[in-house]
Amino acid sequence: MKQLFEFIPILLFFIAFKLYDFYVATAVVIVATVLQVAYAWIKYRKVETMQWITLGLILVMGGATLYLRDEQFLKWKLSIIEWLFGAAFLGSQFVGKTPFIERMLSASLTLPDVIWKRLNTLWGCFFISVGFINLYVMYNYNTEDWVTFKTFGVPALMVIFIVLQMAFLYKYIPDSEE
Repeated sequence: MKQLFEFIPILLFFIAFKLYDFYVATAVVIVATVLQVAYAWIKYRKVETMQWITLGLILVMGGATLYLRDEQFLKWKLSIIEWLFGAAFLGSQFVGKTPFIERMLSASLTLPDVIWKRLNTLWGCFFISVGFINLYVMYNYNTEDWVTFKTFGVPALMVIFIVLQMAFLYKYIPDSEE
């Protein structure tokens, strides 16, 4: 449900782009992201760090897109966010006691330390790669193709990555019949 909730501004951006244009869609995603963070604060009295970073980037990059009438600012936001995620995952191996992926999944999965580190590195590299793929798409395809990539391509890449990751982890999942 959390991922679906976080997908709402992206979906609203896509719909506004299809119905109007890139600049209306940018305004819609800014408002939707502000409302999303406000909702998280009101409901949980807590907003995750990456939500704050995403909000800050959407306000700055989206604001620059609207003010300067230049789509590139908002298009760059995706790469910046992905690179921040990647850096956070990779950096977590050197800061703190456990990698991010272990902190996120250790309650439901037990793995050897070396596998946690490999998995964490894979996630970090995945996010950094998606940032570079975004640059490729934004500079080699038109805006409509980029919007489709951002809305459907990036989530599809994530699903494929998770399926591959599950295949990698399958041998570490204990039998439920024990």
